[in-house]
Amino acid sequence: MPAAEVGVLALQGAYREHAARLRGLGASVREVRLPRDLAGLAGLVLPGGESTTMVRLMDEYDLWAPLRDFHARGGALWGTCAGAILLAAEVTGASPAAPAQRSLGLIDVTVQRNAFGRQLDSFTTPLEVAGLDTPFPAVFIRAPVITHAGPGVEVLARHGGEAVLARQGRVMASSFHPELTPDARLHELFLGLLEQRAPRVGGGAESAPARPPTLPGSA
Repeated sequence: MPAAEVGVLALQGAYREHAARLRGLGASVREVRLPRDLAGLAGLVLPGGESTTMVRLMDEYDLWAPLRDFHARGGALWGTCAGAILLAAEVTGASPAAPAQRSLGLIDVTVQRNAFGRQLDSFTTPLEVAGLDTPFPAVFIRAPVITHAGPGVEVLARHGGEAVLARQGRVMASSFHPELTPDARLHELFLGLLEQRAPRVGGGAESAPARPPTLPGSA
């Protein structure tokens, strides 16, 4: 059973499902809503939901700098669907006219919002994931897509030629909702990242993504 405690950002979205899956794997889980809730955690999941709502609530609860500091001090992060949008270095809209959206800039990818269509276009598909012996049943709901991955990013899965699961050091981003399936393998993979934590004292944190975070903006 993992000794470290894991957090789930519980502002909005599918945080309860992530928490239940992690607890089912033996992890100690804490719901995170305020900066003080990050204290002592080894990792944090940013769930799927509505990214623009999450951006507004992160502003309201002053979470931007504490989340970046959490990563710099060694915390592992995993963003699923809307959570992947929040972690990206750059966020684009489904159309060129859509405004930019604020993001944390903790993984060197560009993410396009709602790339797979609306809620009615949701689907489940078997996905070949690097390191897994059998396909993963990926659930796509108003899903984003990774349109660019920097040189330090490892793409772990693609759908229709587009990157939908990527990792850079202690940060993972997935376009789909792994918490909505009975398959726990990606949650197990995330718990494995907790062992790669950088030292919390005296530096040793990973370098920041090569490109700056997206500038503030509405979406």
